[in-house]
Amino acid sequence: MPTFFRHLLAALLALTIALPVLAAEPNVGAGKAAATLKNRIVIQVNEDDAKKWIAVLANIRNIQADLGAKNVSIAVVAISYGLGMLTAESLAANDVQDALATGVEFIACGNSMNAQKVAKEDLVDGVTITKAGYVEIMKRQQQGWTYLRP
Repeated sequence: MPTFFRHLLAALLALTIALPVLAAEPNVGAGKAAATLKNRIVIQVNEDDAKKWIAVLANIRNIQADLGAKNVSIAVVAISYGLGMLTAESLAANDVQDALATGVEFIACGNSMNAQKVAKEDLVDGVTITKAGYVEIMKRQQQGWTYLRP
């Protein structure tokens, strides 16, 4: 049997085996499967503005109230001067702690921490650190997270 036909036969056999598996995958855009997907939102904060921090935290509470806290994953990435939002002495510190208790992730940019000489101990307990905040946001967007920058 010529090589071309052997390759064609092998491809057809592989397709025959794969079709039932592919058919079993849920259609993400349809019906029940779409309803069970978890909403994911990544929020960028990069400003030294306490009013904006409080507004972001209020928006998080509104999102959780509307969708249900168990139905949405929210990550706040603080970059540059937004890092102040996550410090233990910030005006938003208590609200950040409350949001952490509901499952919201707060992520500090390590590069910004180094530039501003902010230590992990200076942050609200429970805040995580990523090397580069913008890379964290990019990776999450690639994973299907919705990006918000208030």
